Amino acid sequence: MTDARFQAILGVEVQTLDIDGADVQPYVKSKTLAERAAWDFVAREGGPELAVINPVGIFGPVLGPDFSGSISIMKALLDGVMPAAPKIYFALVDVRDVADLHLRAMTDPAAAGERFIASAGETMSILDIARVLRARLGAAGSRTPRFEAPNWLMRLAALGVPLLRAGAPQLGRIRHLSAAKARRLLGWTPRGNEEIIVATAESLLRLGLVKP
Repeated sequence: MTDARFQAILGVEVQTLDIDGADVQPYVKSKTLAERAAWDFVAREGGPELAVINPVGIFGPVLGPDFSGSISIMKALLDGVMPAAPKIYFALVDVRDVADLHLRAMTDPAAAGERFIASAGETMSILDIARVLRARLGAAGSRTPRFEAPNWLMRLAALGVPLLRAGAPQLGRIRHLSAAKARRLLGWTPRGNEEIIVATAESLLRLGLVKP
């Protein structure tokens, strides 16, 4: 499939991605190539019907200690391991709402041949999330950072910390996206950002996964 045709399928909800760009992480590249391969297969074989769900950062209640990298961000905030927050921004969605959207896409004829962004609302910074945790959790959220670190300091620290190195290309970058198509075509109504943050944190606390 040509880039032009792929972009036509994507519509206006996402920006063109140069998968060979220096700041494109292997995870993002693999997801993009996998989706392109799926669309290619359907176009070549004439079916089956395909609908694609592209979730943003997935949060929500955890079931145990084996959780995703996005949940690790919340745990790090609650554990107090971030003296200052990096200027990294992302959108959130609850895992329960992602499951709901998948079911809607599988059962609603309007989803055929479409791709949907699964996002609860506006993009948030890590500092924004920390503020919600402090406001809603009281003492349990008191170890979250209160300030943002300058980008130059985070890039310097990333030289010696692999975890920071992976996020360095995203410093200061704010991506705006919309889940309007999922809401309009499938009647999807996700939980709001604050509810997602609190539900995630409360599950980590309830299961004893936060440092005492």
